Amino acid sequence: MNRIYFKAGRMLAGVLICLALAACDKAGSTPPNEATLAFHPSDECHVCGMVISDFPGPKGAAVAAGGVKKFCSPAEMLGWWLQPENHRDDVKLYVHDMGRGQWEKPDDAHLIDARTAYFVIGTGLKGAMGVVLASFSDAQAAQKLATDTGGRVLRLEDIDQKLLGQASMSSMSH
Repeated sequence: MNRIYFKAGRMLAGVLICLALAACDKAGSTPPNEATLAFHPSDECHVCGMVISDFPGPKGAAVAAGGVKKFCSPAEMLGWWLQPENHRDDVKLYVHDMGRGQWEKPDDAHLIDARTAYFVIGTGLKGAMGVVLASFSDAQAAQKLATDTGGRVLRLEDIDQKLLGQASMSSMSH
């Protein structure tokens, strides 16, 4: 009789271990929350190593299986993501919605999917080094900024390394 209980106990322990491992795997694949994506004063840009909070304007965050990478601007993030080794569909891209925040200190509660965002280039606004892209969830808010500043509205598919490189030559603000 004890052998039956012993075998049943071992089987139950094995099932519990499998369930625990499955739960750990699911925990790693849950979407990031605001706390995970929040920008802190000590965060450094994954590309340039500068302290992210030293610059005004929207920031970027890329989330993949390896964790969260933070960037001092949407342009830095997109420049990184457009590199062949990083250009994967499983990488989630987030930027601040500047229609719901202040330029000097974007609100981490309003991070949006960069794949659906509207980007305004050529605004003359100060940001991190390179091209300054103002990001919005709302097309009308993006168009208003573009009209007010002489900029133009782009979608993610309009942005490539050539555009980021050319624009950064003419709008260095570091």
